[in-house]
Amino acid sequence: MTTAYLAVDGLENQLREELARAGVEVRATHGRLVLSDSPPISAAWAANTWRDCVEMPVASIGTAAKSLRDIQRNWAMYAPLHHRRAALIQEKLPHVSAKPVVFPAAAPTAPLGSWTLLAADRLLAAASCSSPFANGEVELVEDKVGPPSRAYLKLWEALVRLRRWPQPGERCLDLGASPGGWTWVLARLGANVVAVDKAPLDPKVAAMRGVEWRGESAFGLDPASVGPIDWLFSDVICYPSRLLRLVERWRASGLVKNFVCTIKFQGETDHETAATFAGLPGARVLHLHYNKHELTFMLCFSEGN
Repeated sequence: MTTAYLAVDGLENQLREELARAGVEVRATHGRLVLSDSPPISAAWAANTWRDCVEMPVASIGTAAKSLRDIQRNWAMYAPLHHRRAALIQEKLPHVSAKPVVFPAAAPTAPLGSWTLLAADRLLAAASCSSPFANGEVELVEDKVGPPSRAYLKLWEALVRLRRWPQPGERCLDLGASPGGWTWVLARLGANVVAVDKAPLDPKVAAMRGVEWRGESAFGLDPASVGPIDWLFSDVICYPSRLLRLVERWRASGLVKNFVCTIKFQGETDHETAATFAGLPGARVLHLHYNKHELTFMLCFSEGN
């Protein structure tokens, strides 16, 4: 059994540290691709995880393409080496639409395999991957006029990957909201938003329908003073352990149905706290394409978790 983890570009060390903590032994590397003979784990710092990889000799470009087509239809190429040869193989495979995503839209559900050339005559492929996007990279059609910051792209991507988002009339809490990128997303969806931050919102966001600003600290906020909410969002800059305590307080309140929070790292990566987030029942922790040195925590109780 071979499992391959495609590291997030520039965050290869974080993936290696995560795998080492989980006891996953690395057999080899191929560009950003980390190969192991261990069963796959849920690796937050992997842009994509290739499960049950198969390695095969390929005598020619035509035979390589046929071997992939015989397994399944849809394939994404990763080619840190032998790029020209790999591109010729990919050209012989069925076209996979990779249009930029227009939000709101759900992530694709069709299987998308991944493959690479380990050598000019040796191919590694996995029909089953953790990401529905080629190499885990989501391209969104940006709005360069409406939002007050680029932080909205993270929330768009999180909701695309979650395959659901706040509906008109649902009640959302946005912690650390200023200047209002996430509040802008939520208000545009028709949700009612309680935006909490000591700093004010961008005036254009504050004037949007359904937006209420509270000039308070996200950490001093009493859940009982807010009441039941459908979604809790947080892009607060704080240490992961402090965010975990905040999330646990709101979970204990029983007032929240869904969580989407950014886990931000300052200096060293706090793998232990990230693993605690991932261990919460029903939770997902992953690195989004639009994240930096941070992860995204998602938990949806309203889906039966």
